[in-house]
Amino acid sequence: MRITMVGTGYVGLVTGTCLANTGNDVTCLDVDKAKIDKLNNGVSPIYEPGLDDLIRRNAAAGRLKFTSDKVQAYQSAEIVFICVGTPSDDKGHADLKYVLAAATDIGKAIEAGPGATGGDTDERRGKIVVVKSTVPVGTNAKVRAAIEANTAKTFYMASNPEFLKEGAAINDFNKPDRVVIGVNDEGTGNRMRNLYEPFVRQGNPIFLMDIPSAEMVKYASNAMLATKISFINEIANLCESYGADIDEVRRGMCSDKRIGNQFLYPGLGYGGSCFPKDVLACISMGELSDTPARLLEAVHEVNQRQRDAFMAKIDKHFGGAAGISGKKIAVWGIAFKPGTDDVREAPSITLIQQLLDRGATVVGYDPVAEETAREVLADRIEYAKDAQAALAGADALVVCTDWGEFKYPDFDAAKAAMKSPVIFDGRNLYRLEQMREMGFIYHSVGRHPVVPEAVQQS
Repeated sequence: MRITMVGTGYVGLVTGTCLANTGNDVTCLDVDKAKIDKLNNGVSPIYEPGLDDLIRRNAAAGRLKFTSDKVQAYQSAEIVFICVGTPSDDKGHADLKYVLAAATDIGKAIEAGPGATGGDTDERRGKIVVVKSTVPVGTNAKVRAAIEANTAKTFYMASNPEFLKEGAAINDFNKPDRVVIGVNDEGTGNRMRNLYEPFVRQGNPIFLMDIPSAEMVKYASNAMLATKISFINEIANLCESYGADIDEVRRGMCSDKRIGNQFLYPGLGYGGSCFPKDVLACISMGELSDTPARLLEAVHEVNQRQRDAFMAKIDKHFGGAAGISGKKIAVWGIAFKPGTDDVREAPSITLIQQLLDRGATVVGYDPVAEETAREVLADRIEYAKDAQAALAGADALVVCTDWGEFKYPDFDAAKAAMKSPVIFDGRNLYRLEQMREMGFIYHSVGRHPVVPEAVQQS
């Protein structure tokens, strides 16, 4: 099939590249000329493991192209995927200007191109316009209206929400748990099914449903996962208050098959571009329809409060917020999770800003996110060349992201480099007994703090 992806962010670029890898002729369109130039030189504008190689291989084979030419990209396509950004305000109200601008351009291209005049070929049936961006329920109807305002020719609509995890997006696309497709007619459903069948040969389902339901599936899924994260963090906080150990509680709880163990790890709360935005979007949809989403309001509140609760541990250790002034704090991990350079809504950014506001000097290290961190923090912090270098003379270490290289550090070297052997672990990476044996003062989430006997006696 001839496919055009509108937007070359995580969703558009990964989706387009993976579709090209199964033999489709894919054009990726973006108005950002700098992005297109990078991609035409074989360089991905985003960090995603394995993506650069896949882009180069499919571009070399002629199946994957990058352009800023809207007319050429739209008129040559059988299927157009809209994968542009939908930024939202702090209340969760989505700004659809990029989605609707794309719809307008598509309508004009359909009007200027060859008409759907009948016959049996997919081309003559009319283009399929697929909304893949995460959008509020009802957006597909607005996209249809924007296209119809610019053409009287035949086209078809579909909703196809994405379920890609940053850091594992290629595997998620190639081996999806399920594919969700919203359509208004059987023919469009069959064409979309044909496109995705190579990815579900292991037997996982393709769900064809109405468009509003497909739009809602993405929000419902992410809201549920976000709820699990906030839930386990609230239980972790109760564990700390009552002297229980969240690791033991989690083991006992998650052995129940009805509960499972996915997304039930205590920590600093969720971040990134999906969970915060989608939870707020559900809250916003509830407000607009006079159907308050009280549970999700609490989910969001608990998540944001988790960062403040962790900062309170740091304040307490230093005798109050004022005691942090002049201290040097090392931070391991700035990306919101391992496997990505994305720092959007990252808990680390909140904690770093709070530390800076208290007068601390912050030295950060992240294996891949330094460049994106600089876009947010500029030169307000120092950037270390590696994890060990960040510890030199530090009064404390704060672990924000569970990158693999942080899980088994050289604790002897770390202790020797630090001014004080203090660790605040927001990801519960280390065993309590291990920290006690190594002589670290150790604070984690939902577990007993470790204060070695030598420190207690002093």
